[in-house]
Amino acid sequence: MKLTILGGGGFRVPLVYGALLTDRGEGRVTDVVLHDLDAGRLQAVARVLAEQAAGVPDAPAVTATTDLDDALRGADFVFSAIRVGGLEGRADDERVALAEGVLGQETVGAGGIAYGLRTVPVAVDIARRVARLAPDAWLINFTNPAGLVTEAMSRHLGDRVIGICDSPVGLGRRIARVLGADPNEAWIDYVGLNHLGWVRGLRVAGRDELPRLLADPGLLGSFEEGKLFGVDWLRSLGAIPNEYLHYYYFNRETVRAYQQAEKTRGAFLAGQQARFYEEMRDPDAAALAAWDRTRAEREATYMAENRETAGAGDRDADDLSGGYEKVALALMRAIARDERATLILNVRNGSTLGALDADAVIEVPCLVDANGAHPMAAAPLPGHAAGLVTAVKAVEREVLAAAESGSRAMAVKAFALHPLVDSVNVARRLVEGYREVHPGLAYLR
Repeated sequence: MKLTILGGGGFRVPLVYGALLTDRGEGRVTDVVLHDLDAGRLQAVARVLAEQAAGVPDAPAVTATTDLDDALRGADFVFSAIRVGGLEGRADDERVALAEGVLGQETVGAGGIAYGLRTVPVAVDIARRVARLAPDAWLINFTNPAGLVTEAMSRHLGDRVIGICDSPVGLGRRIARVLGADPNEAWIDYVGLNHLGWVRGLRVAGRDELPRLLADPGLLGSFEEGKLFGVDWLRSLGAIPNEYLHYYYFNRETVRAYQQAEKTRGAFLAGQQARFYEEMRDPDAAALAAWDRTRAEREATYMAENRETAGAGDRDADDLSGGYEKVALALMRAIARDERATLILNVRNGSTLGALDADAVIEVPCLVDANGAHPMAAAPLPGHAAGLVTAVKAVEREVLAAAESGSRAMAVKAFALHPLVDSVNVARRLVEGYREVHPGLAYLR
């Protein structure tokens, strides 16, 4: 079975390959094709993968190419993890937004909109190529903003594109662990959009254990989200929000912390990864050790400004091991082998959430089999959550319309309607600021 990884020179690719090395079952991936526009990055990542595979019998063969069409032909699965504009583009997204006093995070608020505006045209081109060159392939999307990009691609690939994210999985596992339950045996009632969802229940042997967590301040304050949001706020919500909702619930404090930080997250990662790729220019460097050292630092500093704002301290050791690669492997296994699995995924809504139309991509538990991912029935969202979900989905639709039409006015509307952008004039300045720093947004006229 052939897996093509788009963004194959990306820093997190070894996580995916490491997961593939653990799969010994029938119908496993035997060939991995890495595609990237940067041949140097491809070579660096291929070196890491070669060291990972050393001594592993029947490890998937790895090839690398800068030719997108060649990479896609004959693929059974396509994993999309591209970053349009690179980490330098992410740093520019943050800088332009923070200068206007609004959030520049890559998936939330102004930064997420800017990233979406330059990513959607590229993602749509990829989807059209997959439909033409690998019509039977399943596309697994991890490209951010994941929900928005998955919805853009679904207009060309239908239900054969599925978005993944490790945030809901990590949240569910943390809740299960603090309750003394086996995370693999817990069913998580999670619902929302990508980076905008809530755990409303966690069932173990048919019993919802979330009320017990909410009733115990000691337990509730002992894990990442309890420290991040505070016990009182979680008890008021009656649910555990995805960590990215910290940008909404504590927006003023978070923006201030980001403005005062020595470097934005994007600038930090750009410098960190540049050092890694530069080190890989040395043919004698230990590739896997260098990658692992850089990855550990990356994970330890994740959402550091938010945790500092909340006084949450350092991340727990259990939260430093990633997770999206495990979701991707479980998804591929379920489809390729018709092994039923329940996973939290980004898929088209259908009739799952009455507040949204059938084509809206949402993030919910899904039953996965050989025919793809099928969203499971979900209770209606409470009013505060439904209002936020519908508002952000409306913004995503404006981003898609602006990307399709090239309308600057629609782009302004997308920024202005976002709950974290507080002025139409700010929205106008954001569009002009992003057009100045991103040549790829010249299509907005």
